[in-house]
Amino acid sequence: MADLKRTPLFPEYEKHGAKTIDFGGWDLPVQFSGIKDEHEATRTKAGLFDVSHMGEIFVEGTNSEQFLQQMLTNDVSKLEPKKAQYTIMCYENGGTVDDLIVYQLEEDKYLLVVNAANVEKDYQWLEDHLIDGVSLRNESDAYVQLALQGPKAEAVLQTLTETDLSAIKFFRFESPVSFEGVPDEAIVSRTGYTGEDGFEIYLPKTSGPVLWQKILEAGEAEGVQPIGLGARDTLRFEANLALYGQELSPEISPLEAGLSFAVKLKKEADFIGKDALLKQKENGLERKLVGIEMLEKGIPRTGYKVFAGEDEIGFVTTGTQSPTLGKNVGLALLKIDHTEIGTEVEVQVRKRKLKAEVVQTPFYKRG
Repeated sequence: MADLKRTPLFPEYEKHGAKTIDFGGWDLPVQFSGIKDEHEATRTKAGLFDVSHMGEIFVEGTNSEQFLQQMLTNDVSKLEPKKAQYTIMCYENGGTVDDLIVYQLEEDKYLLVVNAANVEKDYQWLEDHLIDGVSLRNESDAYVQLALQGPKAEAVLQTLTETDLSAIKFFRFESPVSFEGVPDEAIVSRTGYTGEDGFEIYLPKTSGPVLWQKILEAGEAEGVQPIGLGARDTLRFEANLALYGQELSPEISPLEAGLSFAVKLKKEADFIGKDALLKQKENGLERKLVGIEMLEKGIPRTGYKVFAGEDEIGFVTTGTQSPTLGKNVGLALLKIDHTEIGTEVEVQVRKRKLKAEVVQTPFYKRG
């Protein structure tokens, strides 16, 4: 695994017994103490994630809002400094380039946080559509991103800073934030990918390992522990948060994935893919993402086919045994006629077709 990319936190993994894997060309921890244990720790205490593999692209200039309105499905004009927004980039056919978070740092200056495997592709896509008065910078290698997630996240992080973290509301951020004993200042946003309360922290890479150690020390008495990709996936899955390459792809539109809240078809600006998505909405979706729960013993794994009788009606995008519910559940992209809650379907698990039913999502909601 010598040619894999590593984040500045890589030397910390070994101290905590991490098992690492190749994740999209990155050498990242799949688990530390165990997926179920880490999942439970995040739901009940707090978990610390190294997500430095994610990409950071800066968009600046007098026409940056106009540019982003053309590139993104959400309404960027609703942003203001220190506010963030979940949004999507689409192809002309309505398929998905990537899903991302856009932060307005100041007037005419934005930060796009994109999926690790898509950094080069996204940057190229933005560059191909660049307009006058806008500049792009890919600063992904310069930053570390840590996520502290769970009910005790705020209390633990507050011990390290004088910034009032309780004042940062959901999808808002504070910058610059200083942490005790950490050389560089950070951006701290109340966002996450677990379904829990918590923060995502961006800071120069030289300070990443220092803050990582400080948070684990500050949270030791509260049971804070490092969390790997395995639990990150089960946590986001239970909360019905899309994963690019599974719930979203060039073949899957954000409307099919149930993300219409981030697609503002009524905004004045024409964004790439708007016409295709308008047609999809007007004509009615032919398929959509739903939750399924197994009625027979078996786990609905990613890619498994779903049937109604002899008809193949879709496929599983993500599936596992939910650590919180103890049930075998999945997300599946199904033909629209089979998406009503309570509809019985069959999942092809190896050589057998096993019964499942369409259920409400998200599978887990805090509080």
